This record gives sequence, C-alpha cells and structure tokens, in this order.
Amino acid sequence: MAVVTELPRSLRPLHRPLPVSSEVPVLNVDTELADLVAAIYTGTMDNPPWQDLIERLLVRLRASSVVLMLKPPGPDGGGTMIHCGLDDLDAKASYENHYFALDPFVRLDEDRAVTVEELIGTDAWLQSPIYREYMRPIDVRHILGADVYTREGVECRLRITRGHDAATFDADDKALIHYLLPHLKRALQLHSRLDSLECERQIFAGTVNRMLLGVISIAQSGEIVEMNPEARRILAQRDGLWLSGHTLYAESPKERRDLARAIQLAMPGAVSGDGPAVIDAMPVTRPSGNSCLVVMVRSIPVAQWSDSRTRPAVTVFIRDPNASAPQSAHELARRLFGLTRVESRLALLLVDGLTLDEAALKLSIRRNTARTHLRSIFCKTGVTRQTLLVKLLLNSVTALA
Repeated sequence: MAVVTELPRSLRPLHRPLPVSSEVPVLNVDTELADLVAAIYTGTMDNPPWQDLIERLLVRLRASSVVLMLKPPGPDGGGTMIHCGLDDLDAKASYENHYFALDPFVRLDEDRAVTVEELIGTDAWLQSPIYREYMRPIDVRHILGADVYTREGVECRLRITRGHDAATFDADDKALIHYLLPHLKRALQLHSRLDSLECERQIFAGTVNRMLLGVISIAQSGEIVEMNPEARRILAQRDGLWLSGHTLYAESPKERRDLARAIQLAMPGAVSGDGPAVIDAMPVTRPSGNSCLVVMVRSIPVAQWSDSRTRPAVTVFIRDPNASAPQSAHELARRLFGLTRVESRLALLLVDGLTLDEAALKLSIRRNTARTHLRSIFCKTGVTRQTLLVKLLLNSVTALA
C-alpha cells in the first residue's frame, strides 16, 4: 500500500497570484535598424531584390549612392546591379563595360566593411585611373564597401559612396554595415534557394504546358490559386468547363456535382488515412460536339509544418483530346528522326489518336499518299507497326516540346 507523505510547508510550491499591471514591457530597439534588418529578408521576394534596403541605407548613411552587385561585371558581360542614387545610366554602363577592370576595390575580405583608403591608401586612390577618369567626374570621393560570399558560389558586393563635399565614412558607419553583413549573407542564401526553386518551377510548368495538359491549383479555401496557359485556353472556350468567379463549373448538372464532389474529397482531411493521391477522373461533355475533356483531380500532399489555407491543396488536370501539337513538337520530331514536314505532321496526328484516314483528311492528302508517308516514317524510325510508332513518339522527348 502506497504511503503518501505530505511535504513540509517550507518545501511546498508557492502559488501566489501574479501582480496585475497595465504596463507592457518595452524592449528598447533602434527602430531604423530593425527596419533595415527586415528589409534584408523581405528583399529576397522583391523585384528587383533589395531595392528597399539600399534606399534605406542611402538615407541612414547620408550617402550619394548605394550599389548592390549580385553578379559583378566581368569580361563575359555586364553584371546584375541594384542601385540607388546613381542616376547617370551612361556612367553605370561605362563601369559595366570598361572601368570594372580598373577597379582596385574588389575581392574584399569577408565579413568586414572597409573604405577604399584603408585598402589601398589615400594617395594611391586619388591617383588611380578609375578615380581620375570615372569616379571624380560623377562626384564620388569616399567609398565604403563589403563583400559577401556564399557556399552556393554567390559573390555579392555592397558599395556605398559619398561626394567630395561629404565627410569620410567613420567607425559607426562601418559598424552598421558589419552588423548587417551576416543577415545579408543568410538572405542571399535564401534568395539563391528561392531562385533555384523558381527555375525548376518554370521548367516543369513549361513542360506540362507544352504537353497540352491544363493544370489548375485550388487552395483549401476553395479559391483557385493558379492555372497554366493551357488551362486558360480550355476554360476560355467555355466548351464543357468554365470559370465563374473562383469556382470551376462543368456543363451538365451531374458532371458539375461530380466535379465539386471530387474536389471536396481531395481536400486535406476529407478522407481519413493515407488514401490514394488520385481521387477521381471523369469525362466532361462538350456542347460543341468535340471529344470529351478528360479531367483528373489529385490531392497535393501537405508538408508537415505547413498549415496555410492559401497554399495549393488540390490540382485539377485537364486534357483536350482535340488540341493540336505545338509547332515545336513538329520541328523536334523532324530533327530527331529525320522526318519531312508532312511526315512529322502525320506522325503526331497518329499520336493524337487519329486513324490514318482521319489524318489524311486533315492533311488534305490521299490515303495512298498517307500510306507512302507512313512507310517512310517506319523506315526512318525503325518501327514496323503504327502502335509501335505511337509508343516511340510518346516515350521520346517529342512530347516535351
């Protein structure tokens, strides 16, 4: 039997009520400095990036210009610069095309803000060709700089200038830049990652669109987040599917209900367990009499730490069987297999599901002529049957053109 021993009064925890105070603790923070740090991180999503940051630095440091070189100029071409205060575009072009090679203020030590006089000396600076031929005519006397390097290979140069009538940059100015450099480095890494993801997104989005596959992304709130050009083309025809506000509608009442139900079931939490990713696929009839649109609804996996109702939760894929292959697919088929223009058009019509007679009619040629072209296609591609030809083209990169 358990024995309960009561703690002595001196060891018992105290549960005294907290004092009620109307005062909210205030942390003394340099608001202007906090805004600079915030501008560094929000600048990763701006276009151009960090424009707000350099405008704030221009004011804070009483500078005549601030330049952020995300890609320094080189012999292979001009760099990528975000600038503020340097309104002389001819001077900017002159630096990118010529004077960058004379600039001694490059490849600075990381995590350190220095002036040009500290780097090469005042006399050497004032006698340098870049100062006499380039800087002095645009009223640049003092330069404060810092370089940032990331493991992704990014070299970023921050240059802040003042004119001949201004004071030199002091220790407080350099301390400010030194404080901001670690934040800028992290933001550059984030920007590099976001840029890589955006490149991948554009590649895949372009490939899907060239495959004539319409894609519509729907948020958990039910609003359409994004759609690709092929989806816009299909919906613009209002032939079986259309968009009203932020809702996708089908032509017939039954198909409209089926589509709404499929989208609802694909939403996160609608089905318990790890059910199938593909919720439903359905044909959608078209008043024009064209072949039915093929619609597939698929749920998008939710990341473990994501809980945003505005992120895509469901994807609707739409295929129009009557869509024609893009011109680039014809050109690619010609180059890959040595086909003539007529042969490439005939081959891709067969891939689209047309019979040889239907393809001949669409090309305005006789059936015997089409059979002659088909035999030539077989010879060039190395296949012996029409089904093998279709399989070959579908499995080649032609579908990605």
